Amino acid sequence: MGTVRRVVSLVPSLTEAVAATAPELLAGATDWCVHPAGLDVPRVRGTKNPDVARIAALAPDLVLANEEENRPADLAALRAAGLAVLVTEVRTLPQAFTELDRVLTAGCGLPRPAWLDEAEEVWRSLRPAFDTTAVVPVWRRPWMVLGRDTFAGDVLARLGVRNAYAGHPERYPRVGIAELNEPGRAGLAVLPDEPYRFTAADGPEAFPRLPAALVSGRHLTWYGPTLAEAPAVLSAALAAAVPAAPPR
Repeated sequence: MGTVRRVVSLVPSLTEAVAATAPELLAGATDWCVHPAGLDVPRVRGTKNPDVARIAALAPDLVLANEEENRPADLAALRAAGLAVLVTEVRTLPQAFTELDRVLTAGCGLPRPAWLDEAEEVWRSLRPAFDTTAVVPVWRRPWMVLGRDTFAGDVLARLGVRNAYAGHPERYPRVGIAELNEPGRAGLAVLPDEPYRFTAADGPEAFPRLPAALVSGRHLTWYGPTLAEAPAVLSAALAAAVPAAPPR
């Protein structure tokens, strides 16, 4: 790949990562790319319905995508239009750091940013502050939860919160609310504000026997500059619902 001067990002996390490192590269982003605040770039619709013609017209040197966020058919259409597409896979925290380095240094030709080193050090020095098992809904009507092999599940595990459905064969299984509330299944409900926006008035009432932690979905599911502050932000939200475990 030659010199990269124009990048279109189809992943909010990667948009924020590029904007924090070399904002002049961003030639376009999705409607869901809302960080950093005030990002002023052309929009190319959503992650699941990107405007391929609009992206091609922006003439990017590189399009950034993710195997979970973006559909294979859309990525194939972008490649058919002659565009270079870099597709990331992020299912664990170490993968997130590896892929961010690949996107920024190998993909965009940038020096490794200091914020990435700082985020890695924050997580490297982290000790789990909790010792509990949680159900982690990501949608309602129907109820869907974190299952196996997810980035958010790995983040929570490193904080000491085990995912009750980590062994499920599906990554985002549909599970009835009666099953989620079965005695002994979990000691906590973790309710993020994205992709479904759980709030104090919409979510906790469905788990009458469990403490509910309302957490920032961005800090739980985004991989980018937020990784440096995610342990503190998430730990504060979890501590408001359950006590921290004794130091190990």
